[in-house]
Amino acid sequence: MIAFLKGNIIQKTSNKVILDVGGVGYCAFIPLSTYLKLGETNSQAELYIYMHVTDNTLALYGFHSQEEKELFLKLIGISGIGPKIALNVLSGIETTDLKEAIQNSDVARISLIPGIGKKTAIRIALELQEKLEKKEEILGAPGYKEREDVVSALMNLGFKRKEVEKIVDDTIKTYTIKAGFDHLIKESLKRLAKM
Repeated sequence: MIAFLKGNIIQKTSNKVILDVGGVGYCAFIPLSTYLKLGETNSQAELYIYMHVTDNTLALYGFHSQEEKELFLKLIGISGIGPKIALNVLSGIETTDLKEAIQNSDVARISLIPGIGKKTAIRIALELQEKLEKKEEILGAPGYKEREDVVSALMNLGFKRKEVEKIVDDTIKTYTIKAGFDHLIKESLKRLAKM
């Protein structure tokens, strides 16, 4: 599965880009917001990728930020919204404005996006509001930032996020978040060394 691409822009239009990654050209569909953040042809670009596979197609969708990709994934998780409609939504409204509209149940603002009717706007507002609230609860939880700092530091040392998260969580359970960044890093490294 392709999750990230970094390469030179060979060609770009408002809805897709072709990147040369080590001599291989990858075509990824993109929202307008990502297009506006890309450099000129022959400049380097980085995209977070979602690979959509069905019986008939294999398509790549690229995003300038991880946040934009996460919102895209939430949108395609709604019944009746596929990748093309989700890209259309992200092209028609900034991610921060969309989140605000969802949190405020602003159906009128969401239905202003070209191609989005009132029924679809209601589904987006209702289904995503709950998901966004849960994420805000997690982000606002005590010790979340400190935990993420430890996870990030270990990833910078070359460890994968999945293997690191469980170790860090176990270390925090043992020593609590009050043990401090340095102590949690050392203890997590000891546990990783035993794997």
